[in-house]
Amino acid sequence: MNLNQKIVSLLKRKRIKISIAESCTGGMFSIAITSVNGSSKVFTLGLVTYSNQAKTNVLKVPKRIIQKYGAVSIQCCLAMVNNLSKISKSKICISITGVAGPNGGSKKKPVGLVYIGIKVGKKLTINKCNFKNKGRVFIQKQTTTKTLNLLLKLIK
Repeated sequence: MNLNQKIVSLLKRKRIKISIAESCTGGMFSIAITSVNGSSKVFTLGLVTYSNQAKTNVLKVPKRIIQKYGAVSIQCCLAMVNNLSKISKSKICISITGVAGPNGGSKKKPVGLVYIGIKVGKKLTINKCNFKNKGRVFIQKQTTTKTLNLLLKLIK
């Protein structure tokens, strides 16, 4: 049984619903979950809020957060996961925002910088990751795998 199958199986057994708001992974996390047979029993909502406009219009991330801290920040990740929680009513909510590259990075926010927010009930964790810049798809896959591993630890 692979990682996504384990997660879906655990979520089904515990009757827990999950929702995701992802940016730099472009839907890859949602695909990882929904590719598993029976995931419709646990997967509530998957949003790809790729643009800043989508983050503000759909997830209601305040514009001032994006202007002051940027879309790739702890503050934005936090707002994404908290507002997703209100929209979806899922027990587990996840937000992912980062720089997948190959361009768009800076000294302060290099390519490979990713924030993963996971909210389980009222418990919230934000994880900062710095993945090696081995290309866009590599960073997206690493982010998805890291998120799956973090989630598995939290629901075991």
